[in-house]
Amino acid sequence: MKERFLKKATKIIKDKKKDMDEEKLEEILYGLEGLYLTFTKMAVIFIIALILNIVKDVILLMIFYNIIRTTAFGMHAKKSIHCLIISLLFFIGGALLCKYVIIPSYIKIILASIALILLFKYAPADTYKRPLINAKRRRIYKILSVLSGSIYLVLIILFRNLSITNYICVGLWEAILMIHPLTYRMFQLPYSNYKNYVATYN
Repeated sequence: MKERFLKKATKIIKDKKKDMDEEKLEEILYGLEGLYLTFTKMAVIFIIALILNIVKDVILLMIFYNIIRTTAFGMHAKKSIHCLIISLLFFIGGALLCKYVIIPSYIKIILASIALILLFKYAPADTYKRPLINAKRRRIYKILSVLSGSIYLVLIILFRNLSITNYICVGLWEAILMIHPLTYRMFQLPYSNYKNYVATYN
């Protein structure tokens, strides 16, 4: 299915842009492949969420996860099947956890405090395909990540008895797992990829 989609996209692009070089075509196809995989992954997640009646829970979790992920970044699985499995565990499993498990407020405060320390230590985490070479940009992303984590901690403290803090805490920790060196090691992915580049880029 994916190959058919990319093959058709290649034909359309070549018909419209006959003078396009192969390198540019590869870049476009890489982006289209990413969009295709994202769309199909989201479709699977939301179909299961509909069946389990947890669509609202999944959306809430995704929001709090992606706010941190936007600046802290983190690993991307090599294989699309691994990405799907991780996404199902995070968003379906995480939503079920948030909806049905009572997490004591003091546990959420402790977890959010630890997460804040880990954000300070490990965010942002890059990938070998997209290394964060620019030192200034890395500092900015770190500051934004820690700021977001701090806001999460304050929200958890202020609204400790509301179920919304479950989604904040779980979303935060799912983002932490994606930037931790142990997760990279588990999936045999290189960490701190920017270090492989010449320091003068900074």
